[in-house]
Amino acid sequence: MTAPRPRLALLDASHGAEHTRRNFRRELAADLVEYDVTERQLPADDDVDGVVVTGSKASVYWEEPWIEELVDWTGEAVERGLPVLGVCFGHQVVAQALGGRVEGMDEYEIGYREVRHSGDSMLFAGVDERFLAFTTHQDRVVELPPGARPIAENDFGNHGFEIGDVFTVQFHPEYDLETAREVAEGKPLADETLARVLSGITEEHYAAACDVKGVFDNFLDHVRTVRAARAAD
Repeated sequence: MTAPRPRLALLDASHGAEHTRRNFRRELAADLVEYDVTERQLPADDDVDGVVVTGSKASVYWEEPWIEELVDWTGEAVERGLPVLGVCFGHQVVAQALGGRVEGMDEYEIGYREVRHSGDSMLFAGVDERFLAFTTHQDRVVELPPGARPIAENDFGNHGFEIGDVFTVQFHPEYDLETAREVAEGKPLADETLARVLSGITEEHYAAACDVKGVFDNFLDHVRTVRAARAAD
């Protein structure tokens, strides 16, 4: 008998960006229960097998009620043993929820960039140690949570960590070409910078970046393992 698909809470912090849900629906082979956390929607129970926290145009250190509530809820979910995957803003939410520190940068990291993983995290199983990924952020995790292990980085700093059943990435493995272009054009970039970024958003670069989409399947494999272990208890 085939095991049921994992059931995940998708905590959407994108302020209603249509591409966010489209991309995660495409990449996650799971039943998604979606929450617009910017509207202060959060799961009321633990009837999910795992959690994914998305990107956002917000900064985790902004003093807004929805951000504080999201950070608190995420920390509680980790304490309850739910597997969590944080992406970009979600990476920063998890860091802050678990005692790390996030700071603003002096510039955007944006475009298809090379990232390196540590080679010893199941999240990157099957992914080349040096890989291409689309990045877009102006904040970064400058201090990991206690007990967290860095699993990815590039010249801009940390691009992922893990601790227990929690995994994060700073880059966007879910982006398609349409999203990459839309996001780049929406940033307050100088004309020369924007032109350079857009020139790098190509079919060739997207195809190369598809390699790192494997992090989603790897996370779901871990979710299934945790679910099976709980069922056996």
